[in-house]
Parts: sequence; structure tokens; C-alpha cells
Amino acid sequence: MSPPTMVQKPVGNVDLKTPVVRLESNSTDSQVSFADWDKFNFAPIRESTVSRAMTKRYFNDLDKYTESDVIVVGAGSAGLSAAYVLAKNRPDLKIAIIEASVSPGGGCWLGGQLFSAMVMRKPAHLFLDELEIAYEDEGDYVVVKHAALFMSTLMSKTLQFPNVKLFNATAVEDLITRRDESTGELRIAGVVTNWTLVTLNHDTQSCMDPNTLNANVVLSTTGHDGPFGAFCAKRLESLRPKSANEPFELGGMRGLDMNKAEDAIVKGTREVAPGLVIAGMELAEVDGSNRMGPTFGAMALSGVKAAESVLNVYETRRKQNEACYGGLQN
Repeated sequence: MSPPTMVQKPVGNVDLKTPVVRLESNSTDSQVSFADWDKFNFAPIRESTVSRAMTKRYFNDLDKYTESDVIVVGAGSAGLSAAYVLAKNRPDLKIAIIEASVSPGGGCWLGGQLFSAMVMRKPAHLFLDELEIAYEDEGDYVVVKHAALFMSTLMSKTLQFPNVKLFNATAVEDLITRRDESTGELRIAGVVTNWTLVTLNHDTQSCMDPNTLNANVVLSTTGHDGPFGAFCAKRLESLRPKSANEPFELGGMRGLDMNKAEDAIVKGTREVAPGLVIAGMELAEVDGSNRMGPTFGAMALSGVKAAESVLNVYETRRKQNEACYGGLQN
């Protein structure tokens, strides 16, 4: 017996050939009018169509980026700046961005203590020029009228690249590792992920296993605050054996000194272990450098330096991965 079939009255089509909604007012009798709202209708759609449109694209992206060339962990100001530079300079690379929060941007939606304006010391204004973001020039520094203007513009321009995919509401729970049998060198070859809500509730539920994404290089920009602050650095410290010739140990972030901090973060951005580049405030936890507080130039330029570091080691790590389990299967 066939299952019952839902019967639904047909919905009339919407004429989309004419401008139903105008963004310039057609004023009559001093009244502003953007549309004839009494005759307004959206085009018809079934609920299942919406579901399929979302799920098909998401899982196609997940299938595509489970073998990424570069994975950026953390979609704050440093991570997105790096992703922008990487995507612009290497359109051939697949770049996945993993962000634990529903809303990307990290702490860069406000300038400091919930204030609006964002301060960047020169020469970070050159990155603002690249993004075509207006600012007030105050001599040695510039001020963007609202930090959200910087972050929303950076996010928009980064996500427009066809070789970039953002997976938000997704947490990195662990690192994929490879150990060289001859040298004992530990190399990072990807990340272990889960839904953030699952990650935050492992102590309240039974085992909920994760997913995995391989990459030739992982760039970690998880900051220093919040439940996932400096995650990759902390995990790397626990992975390195204490008897190694060069054990990886966190230096612990020091107190605030803007002048020392920003230079140290940008100059120190680098590959801290084979296959793992660390940038932004997470690096302060690694090197024991100062924090800089509410000045954001180092975040943007640390992202630029991180992109440089990734590209300079990429081919070496790619060849190493090719020699191990066949490399990435693109």
C-alpha cells in the first residue's frame, strides 16, 4: 500500500520581472514608498526545499574541505586577516576556517571595554587601505569609527573568495599528528572537530566522537581568552614528550605593555612546530610576551605575517604529507 500523499493547493507564481521592491523612493503626495506592499508576496517555496538547499551545500563543502590545504583555527582578527592574504595570493589553495562561536570575529566587534572605536597603530593602516576601510588619521595611529566596521568588512571580503569556507559553531578538539620514524619529529597534519555545543558538554553526556579534517598546514589563532583560548598551543604542549631535545613549553602571557606587545606578536608569528603556525594573542601564551590590550594593529599584521609563514613552509609540509599515507586526496 502506498503511503498517503499530501495534497496542497498550487500557489500562484510571483512576477519577478518587474521591480517589486525599489531601493529608491517613489514619492507620491509627500509619502515615501518603496513598494506596493498590499500586492507584495515572496516567491513560493516548500520547507523541504530550504532544508535540502542548506544540507546539500554544507555536506558538499564538508566533503570538499575535509582535505584542506590550509586550516585556520579561530576566525578573529588575526585568523581572518591571514585567511584574506592567503586566499588572495594563492587562489589554488583550499582554505578552511574553523570557528567555535556562532558569530565569527573574536573580540574584534568592539574596541575595548565595550567601547566602539578601534585604534590601530601605524603601519597597520596599510591593511585598512587594502580593505578600503575609512579611518581618522591621528598621526602615529588611526581610528576606525567602529570596530564592527573593520570586522564585518574583513569577514565579507574574506568569505567572498571561492577557495575559502568558514565552518562556524565548530570547535577544534584535538590535533592530527604524524611522527617521523627516523627523526622522531612530531608534525601537525590536521584537526579534530566537533559541534561546539557537543565539545562543551562532554562531561554531561556519554562519548560523542568527533570528525577529522586533514591539512598540509594548520594556522592557529585562537586568542588567549574564553573556553578555547590558546587551545592548539596548550594541546601541543601536552603532546610533546618532556624528554624531547626541544620540549615545547608555554611561556605564559605577561602583563599589558602595548609598545612591547605588538612588535613581539608580529615578529614572533611563525611555525612553532612542523605543520603548525601560531599567530595573534595565542602567541603571547607561547612566548611569554606581553598583552597589548585594545589596540589592534598587531592582530591584522600578525595575520599577514602568518600567511607569509604558512606559504613559506607549505611546499615542504605538502611533500612530507605526500610521503605519509599518500598525502591529501583532493
